[in-house]
Amino acid sequence: MKLHSIGCGKFKLDGGAMFGVVPKPLWERTNPADANNRIQMCSRSLLVENGERLILIDTGMGNKQSEKFFSHYDRSADENLDGSLRKKGFHRDDVTDVFFTHLHFDHCGDAILRNKKDTLEPAFKNATFWSHEDHWQWATHPNPREKASFLPENILPIQESGQLQLLKGKDFMLKDTPLDFDIILVNGHTEKQMLPVLRYQNQRIVFAADLIPTIGHLPIPYVMGYDTRPLISMDEKSRFLKMACDENFLLFLEHDPNNELISLKQTEKGVRVDKIHTLANFFE
Repeated sequence: MKLHSIGCGKFKLDGGAMFGVVPKPLWERTNPADANNRIQMCSRSLLVENGERLILIDTGMGNKQSEKFFSHYDRSADENLDGSLRKKGFHRDDVTDVFFTHLHFDHCGDAILRNKKDTLEPAFKNATFWSHEDHWQWATHPNPREKASFLPENILPIQESGQLQLLKGKDFMLKDTPLDFDIILVNGHTEKQMLPVLRYQNQRIVFAADLIPTIGHLPIPYVMGYDTRPLISMDEKSRFLKMACDENFLLFLEHDPNNELISLKQTEKGVRVDKIHTLANFFE
C-alpha cells in the first residue's frame, strides 16, 4: 500500500459557523479570521494505492457551480484535484474507487463534472462510488438544515451512472469492508459519516473528515455549527479521541490548510496535538 496527499484547493468558511458556541477569542488562536470573519480552509483528499486498486477518499468541491455560489466561499483555483493527481503520476481514469465520507458539496462535488454539452456525468468513468446506505437516504431526502449542502447535481448523477455501491452497518467500527480498511461511523455532523482507518507501515491513519476538520477542533466542546446533532458530536469525538490516543492513531486532516497529519497526546486539558507531520516526511 502507498498513500498520497491530494490537494483539491482552498476556500473560506465563517469562523462562527465552524466553531458553534465557542467564543471567537478562543477559536481564533488556532484559526485566525479575516475581515469578514471567515477562516481559511482546504480540501485535502487521500489517494490509496492498494494492489490493483486506486482509491480516492473524497474529491473536494469541484468547479461546476456558479460564480455566485463560489463567491460565498472565496474559493482559490491555485490547486485542484486534476493537477494534484497529475503530480503523483495519475489521472482520474486510473481511479478504481471513490469513497465518500459523506455527501456535503465540499466532499463530493468534483466526482461529477459538467461536460461540453452542459450535461452532468461522473468524473471518474472507471470507478465505483461508495457511500453508506443510511447516509444516501439522508442526502437524497435532506432536512431543511442540510439541504444547502446536499446539492442534487452532485449526488443524483452518481446513482444514475450505475457506479454506486452502498455500504451497510450501524456499529461504531465497521470491519472487513470491501475496501480492505476499517471504517468508523459517526452521526453528529450528519447521518453515518464514514471515517476510513488505514493500516500503513505499522501505523494506523484515520481520515478525520468533519469529525475533526482542523487542529482547532480537537477540544471536545469545539463543535461546528453545521453539525445536526452537536451533543452526539461531542460524545463521538470524546470516544474517538480516547481510542486514537490509546492506540496511537495518526489523524489525516481534510480541512486544515496548514496541518496535514498529526499525532496526539493526553494532557490536563484533554487530548491535544503531540506532533505535526506530513505524509511524505513521516513515511519517507
